[in-house]
Amino acid sequence: MTDYADLEIGLLRDLEGWSVQLRFNQPASGAEVAFLKEDAFQLDTGALRDAELDAEMYGRLLGSWLFADSDVSSTFDKAKAVAAATGVPLRLRLLIPPSARELHSVRWETLRGPDGRAVAIDENVVFSRYLASTDWRRVPLQSRSDLSALVVIADPRTDKSFGGRPVEPVAVAEELQRACDGLGTIPVTPLASGGSATLLNLTRELQGGCDILYLVCHGYIHEGEPQLLLETETGDVHRVSGRELEEELGRVQKLPRLAVLVSCQSAGTGDTEPSTFDEGALAALGPRMARAGVPAVIAMQGNIAMTTMSVFLPRLFRELNKHGEIDRAMAVSRNAVRRHLDWWMPVLFTRLLSGRAWYTPGFVKDEDFEKWPALLRHIAAGRCTPVLGPGLTDSLVGTRQEIAREWARTYRFPMAEHAREDLPQVAQYVSTNQDSALLTEELGTYLREELVRRYPDVVPRNLGRGMLPHMLRAVWTHRAQERPNEPLSVLARLPFSIYITTSPATLLEDALKAEGRWDDDDRAVAYCEWKEELEWPESIYDREPGYEPSPSRPLVVYLFGNMETPTPEDPDSLVLTENDYFNYLIEVSQNGNALPSGVRSALVNGALLFLGFRMEEWDFRVLFRTIMKQQGRKLRDKYSHVAAQIDPEEGQTIDPERARRYLERYFGGDKVSIFWGSVDDFAARLDMAWTSLSR
Repeated sequence: MTDYADLEIGLLRDLEGWSVQLRFNQPASGAEVAFLKEDAFQLDTGALRDAELDAEMYGRLLGSWLFADSDVSSTFDKAKAVAAATGVPLRLRLLIPPSARELHSVRWETLRGPDGRAVAIDENVVFSRYLASTDWRRVPLQSRSDLSALVVIADPRTDKSFGGRPVEPVAVAEELQRACDGLGTIPVTPLASGGSATLLNLTRELQGGCDILYLVCHGYIHEGEPQLLLETETGDVHRVSGRELEEELGRVQKLPRLAVLVSCQSAGTGDTEPSTFDEGALAALGPRMARAGVPAVIAMQGNIAMTTMSVFLPRLFRELNKHGEIDRAMAVSRNAVRRHLDWWMPVLFTRLLSGRAWYTPGFVKDEDFEKWPALLRHIAAGRCTPVLGPGLTDSLVGTRQEIAREWARTYRFPMAEHAREDLPQVAQYVSTNQDSALLTEELGTYLREELVRRYPDVVPRNLGRGMLPHMLRAVWTHRAQERPNEPLSVLARLPFSIYITTSPATLLEDALKAEGRWDDDDRAVAYCEWKEELEWPESIYDREPGYEPSPSRPLVVYLFGNMETPTPEDPDSLVLTENDYFNYLIEVSQNGNALPSGVRSALVNGALLFLGFRMEEWDFRVLFRTIMKQQGRKLRDKYSHVAAQIDPEEGQTIDPERARRYLERYFGGDKVSIFWGSVDDFAARLDMAWTSLSR
């Protein structure tokens, strides 16, 4: 993963001109330099309009205005110097707020720095236009191996002209081949003309889920509104406004991570006169899609030549396939067409601070691959304990963030927008505003409905409240049969003596039974009895005080309760609300017997393998405090290998190296390995490594 020096230039409207706000972060440092220069420059749109035929002159004018203030100019130069001295690129984001939407009609990609060099084709600078969005949905990163693409190519039949220019035929076969060649091994769903490139089909495919939208069609701006020429079912022209498409995107639950718009004027005409349009250039489609929540949009700010596109697009996707960083790929691709007159036309709108649209799974450092033998030896010798998070079942029923957002909408959660995906906080509100009985009932209802919606052919619709565990088992069994590397199955095959889980599902028990390591009459289960008033079920230690966990008879420990305790109809053992987490910590801190002694010993004296957590979530933080409360917890030299799987997400655990340092501080050691990827990614590699060792 490439590190960066990070410079953000924000443009703010003043009464008499434009102010510039700068934020600079040095690579591998949390320190930030930030300041605001008021009335820093004026924008002479007339002069820009006169220079439109000369990209170099246009860029020099922009640079002479933006860097007119000596502090702004020197900060830019210092940022480049710091990047060069540390051997990393400079990530430059131009922040254009919604109040300054006319600035999107300016050709910022031609910008020249104080040294006279074109910023956007400087091989040491990664440039993008950064947009704020009112869409608060999280941006989970996808593994490169799981990507999918939707390619839409519209070539409607028409004898009319639109926008004052004739509609030329689209070379559908050639465009489809170019898209497929560029996307490489990424699976493609084509809607390639002939009445298939309709708005209905496009939104239907987006609802089904895709990671890349690649759209080829004619477009123009009419009365300030971007227009796309899509198709009707009969292949005739259907003019779709940018506003209409934005509204359709607002209904899509999971938006693409990247949209590539190969459409004339899809990012504005390049005209710098605001009065030409009703809403300014922000009404152009590229910014509209970014504003609707698409994390990254590449669009053309003019009538780009197909010869330029034939070089730019294949290079773009070749670079993306290497590392998944969209702004970095744009820099390389723009540089590849720098000798073309229209090199500046491709523009990137993004709300990704990291620039990363997807990732390649693996350990943070290449040398960490050498630690597989250490982890495998610990597992084989019984010195490793897996600690499992709720992320292991996210792929079955959706994430906790999705549950929180649905409850926030249903019960009119009044707190800040960013808190609407914090399940403990939203659950606390529901429990306080309604009651705790309703909370657990709502959770069961949500999960049942979600399972029926996702797996209509697997789950019967008429099952009642207490049947949720049976529904989960049916779905998990179906998935496990289709996927040999299903994470719970992989873990159940390994010779662990103790499994510690914070997940409310009991599917790990089913996985152990499927692998022949358990049966219904010989369940070895224990609980962290954090609720004193609850009548907890009988544990293995109640039946057999002398029980010792072993690979032949492993123990499953539920730290945060489960869906069947005390009963499936009323699972009061679950840790859901903020108060639950506080009470849990208090009980564990005060009651040394809340956990069985064998479990406390495993937390203290062995290597720990974390799977299915997000580091910012309550369950992860509370779990760590639980571990640290165990007397003697320290990463000893012989057990210093702690492997942690981190589910990457934009805006959260986006820097795996910082995540590693965070875990080191928590554990008091210096040999923590972070796996950058999903539960499925890690399980597949763990299974492959263990199989190789066993041969």
